[in-house]
Parts: sequence; C-alpha cells; structure tokens
Amino acid sequence: MELLQLHYFQKVARLQHMTKAAQELHIAQPALSQSIARLEENLGVPLFHRQGRQIRLNSYGQAFLAKVDIALHALEEGRREIHDMNGTERGQLHIATTTLARFSEMIRAFMEDHPEINLRISQVSAEEAIPLIEAGEIDFCYTTPPIDKSGIGSVPLLREEIYIAVPPHHRLADLPLINLSEIADEPFIGMKEGTRLRGMMDQFFSSRGMKPNIVCEVDEPAALRSFVGAGLGIALLSACKKEEASPLVLLPINDPNCRRTIQLAWLEKRYLSQAAHSFREYVTHYFAKDAKS
Repeated sequence: MELLQLHYFQKVARLQHMTKAAQELHIAQPALSQSIARLEENLGVPLFHRQGRQIRLNSYGQAFLAKVDIALHALEEGRREIHDMNGTERGQLHIATTTLARFSEMIRAFMEDHPEINLRISQVSAEEAIPLIEAGEIDFCYTTPPIDKSGIGSVPLLREEIYIAVPPHHRLADLPLINLSEIADEPFIGMKEGTRLRGMMDQFFSSRGMKPNIVCEVDEPAALRSFVGAGLGIALLSACKKEEASPLVLLPINDPNCRRTIQLAWLEKRYLSQAAHSFREYVTHYFAKDAKS
C-alpha cells in the first residue's frame, strides 16, 4: 500500500467520479483506475459500487476513507510541524471564503504585510465549508452564516447591519426607520434559492413569522439592485453593499437582531502553523481596528 494510492483514493472517494478525480490529480484516468484497483486488491475487498461509469463508496470504502482521512491529516500535520521547527518552509495557507464582503481588501493588506506567506484562496458555498474544514483541507474559512459545530473553532470578525433597499421615489423612501409590518405585502426581489443572500433572506423572515412576497428571482446582487432601481420591488441588502447601492435608498430596520455575522473558522484539532497563527492574529486585529474606526 503506497501513500500516493491513499491520496488517489481520497480524491476519488470525495468526488465519486473517476474522470473528475483524474483531472484534479493531473493524471490519466486509466492510471488512476489501475491505482484504485491495486489498492482494492491489496485490501482484498472492493471499495466502490460500480454501475457503468457511476461509482460510489460502499461500506468498506466508507470505513476505509475515515481511516485514510485521519492518516493523511496526521502526516500533513507532522510535515507542517517539522518544517515550522526547522524554519525551512515558506508559509503556505489555504483559505476558503463564502463571502467576498470586506475579504478582498483584508487579504490585500495581509499580503502586503506578509509577502513571505503564500495564500491559496477558494470561494465556496456555506454547505461546502464545513466538510472542507472537517477534512482538514483548508486552514481557515471566512464565512457567513457562522458555523456552530463541535470541533470547529471560530472568532466573530464583524457584524453588519441589514437594510431594506427601495428606489428613491418609493412611498417608504423618506422614513428614517422601517418596521417589518410596513413591508409585509411589498413585492420583493430575491436571489435564487440556494444562494447565500437568499438563505439569509429566508431565515430572516421565517424567524419573524413572515414570508416575503417574491416577485422576481435573480442570479447576482447587481441584477437585484438593478430591478429595485427599476421599481419592480424592494430587497434586503447588507451594509457592505452601501457604497454600491446608489441611487437606491437603504432604510435601517427596526429590529436589533437584523444583522449578519462574518466569522473566521478553523478545525480545532488541526495543527496551526506559524503562518496560520500569524494570519488569525492579523485578521482579528484588522477587523477590531476596522470596527473602532
């Protein structure tokens, strides 16, 4: 049994698709299939159910994957710790983000202050974030909504107000503050189901016993703002979009809990390299300073 075989198996098991796994591993599919076959021969059991080109883990594969994840994770932790002790490796970090709000500027500032650290950044959905953290495939996730799960450490970075966006000549545009009862029957522009902003909107209203009257669903925030500007409806927007909202009017909501939290999350049992400690400390201080300004 070879270490490379375990890496190959882990990738195939994650994707449950031989062609996609071969592409991500940058090897030929026949070579990958042969490697998996030799691993199964060595173990004496099949690890996948195969139906034509479709593959999925069987019970043997699921049990073996759990141990492979532990083993590969421990080896990677050991490698990082040894290089930290020896001081021979340039710092490397893999960061995932579910939102770009305030993220790009923070990363730019960090890279200017720490040019010796090499960052790999991936944008993921909220649903993808937890498996990536738990598998030890990323060092940190910059995420909203917050992750509240055993074994995952986190620190809140900022809380942003949520506003109601209306066109300039809307009947509510001159109000200093808006009550939810005043928008109960208003037509809403919403993001498509499955998007982060749509999830935030649905959770916000359902927690208050309301259901928005959605008349239009869009793919991106720019389209949402465009439709609101055209007078087709109103929408929820976060504080980070205030500079992009003009000429829309953003109305504060009369609800102290109408905010969203952005956090930094990581796997508590994962070894944090010196580079990771530097990143977490920098990000925490960056947003603490930003909150005071």
